[in-house]
Amino acid sequence: MLNLWNLLFLSFVHFSSFSVTLGGESGNPFTPKASFIRYWNKELHREIPNTHFLLSKVSPLTAVDSASFSKLAAHNNLASRLPSFCSSAKLFCFPDLSPSLEKHSKDVNFAAYLDRNFTNYGSDRLAGLDSFKNYSENDNVVVDSFLRYSRDSAGHKDQFSNYASASNVVDQSFNTYGGAATGGSGNFNNYNHEVNVPNLRFTSYSDDSNGHGQTFTHYTEETNAGQQSFSNYGKNGNGVPNDFTSYGRDSNVMESDFSGYGKTANGAKDTFTSYAFDSNNPVNGFKSYGDGGNAAVDSFSSYRDQSNVGDSSFQSYAKSSNGAKVDFDNYGQSFNEGTEKFTGYGQGADGQSIGFKIYGRNTTFKDYTKKGVTFSRYSNESSTTLGKVVVSKWVEPGKFFREKMLKRGMVIPMPDIKDKMPARSFLPRTILSKIPFSSSEIDQLKRIFHAGDNSTLGTIMLDALKECERPPSPGETKRCVGSAEDMVDFATSVLGRNVEVRTTQNVNGSKKNIMIGSVGKINGGKVTKSVSCHQSLYPYLLYYCHSVPKVRVYEADILDPNSMEKINHGVAICHLNTSSWSSGHGAFLALGSGPGRIEVCHWIFENDMTWTIADS
Repeated sequence: MLNLWNLLFLSFVHFSSFSVTLGGESGNPFTPKASFIRYWNKELHREIPNTHFLLSKVSPLTAVDSASFSKLAAHNNLASRLPSFCSSAKLFCFPDLSPSLEKHSKDVNFAAYLDRNFTNYGSDRLAGLDSFKNYSENDNVVVDSFLRYSRDSAGHKDQFSNYASASNVVDQSFNTYGGAATGGSGNFNNYNHEVNVPNLRFTSYSDDSNGHGQTFTHYTEETNAGQQSFSNYGKNGNGVPNDFTSYGRDSNVMESDFSGYGKTANGAKDTFTSYAFDSNNPVNGFKSYGDGGNAAVDSFSSYRDQSNVGDSSFQSYAKSSNGAKVDFDNYGQSFNEGTEKFTGYGQGADGQSIGFKIYGRNTTFKDYTKKGVTFSRYSNESSTTLGKVVVSKWVEPGKFFREKMLKRGMVIPMPDIKDKMPARSFLPRTILSKIPFSSSEIDQLKRIFHAGDNSTLGTIMLDALKECERPPSPGETKRCVGSAEDMVDFATSVLGRNVEVRTTQNVNGSKKNIMIGSVGKINGGKVTKSVSCHQSLYPYLLYYCHSVPKVRVYEADILDPNSMEKINHGVAICHLNTSSWSSGHGAFLALGSGPGRIEVCHWIFENDMTWTIADS
């Protein structure tokens, strides 16, 4: 009979050999990664390779840190160590910014700048120029705040170039910008270009200023799913010229709100050129625009032109103004009709001149003065013809394709399959089980992750929670998982223990034409079911996993069509039953046809995955 010492020795030998296979701290048998490897081997009855892509998503916490943070979570005290927790566990957290005490009494040129909070920057400055270049560029999470910027300055110039471009999640606030400034100018060039989730706030912008002009060039172009707000913009200003050029072009589902714009201003001159042009489902709100202004000249050129659906609202526009001249040129020539609403337009105005040229489809003019309003060309025709022209405009080439295109030698476009989510890791179950996960506990979650009221992070978390709590669609089984063990549990609950998980190998070929090489049929090409897992934006790595019935899953070598060399190994899933899909689904826009009439295939994007019954 083995005594206790023999048992301990054998355990030590087992853990030591286990540690050698992993190497270093990750080989410690008490780390989250080691724990998951044992869990995988036990639940799936086979060993997981050390190079398996799923292991890279398991928490990188050391054994000591895992135990320490688990104890803090148990006592509801993670918030006290949040920066350390986020860094050690590789989470997506917003930095805690405290007011800056920096003083900048002379001209400053910031060439590379990241995550700072400016208070009273450039206030009371006399002349001079401050320049920001490559500001928070190409970063993952950008959180910046400017408070009382250039306030009460005279002849002072501000310049921002390449501001937060190509960043992922951007949260920026400008408060009391250029307030009561005299002369000088401000310029934003290439602002938030190609940002994934922007949340931008300008409050009290150029209010009470005198001849202090502002220019925005290439503002939030090619952005995705964000919000922008301008409040009290140019209010009570005198002779203030403001110019927006190429605003929100090529953006996707952007929400912009202008409130109190040019209100009670004197001699204002505002120009919007190429506003929300070529965008998809934009939501634009103008409230109290130019109301009570004197001798204002406002111009909108190419407003929402070539956009797709969306919702635009103008309320109380140039109301009670004096001698205003407002011109809309090429307004709302959308491909597919959205929602337009004009109320209180030019009411109570004296001596105004309001003109529309090439005005798009709209029947929602209410409560507007008919005196002084001219329409050069007003269109209220059906969008059917235009809709056909742009049938696949808002669906990236190659995003959806037919099953017959997965044949060796076929050359097809590959969409951008790059993962645009912030880099994050799963949490260990020992910590995850102690953190709330419901919309009813959002206040507690905001406290843990230092998310203020009405904050971007708070909104991100609440949106993810609501999607996870949404009832499943008919025939769907779904679960949101924040640990690798939970994902294994869900996949095996649907498919059984004999399962495999696959993802596309890399992002090579994205946004280019590719050639299909050898093609493999999972489960022999039979109609099967799978569990697909897609990332959700959340502080820790969170996947929305759901069962997908009646599919065929394929693997395919992806070749460079010029050199014929293999550059990637893709995984594609073909949905055979599309009868419950919306008729406006992007797949039907791109491929034609409609729900239930065709199968629809797509690639598994980077870091997404699909589980199937194993072939062996």
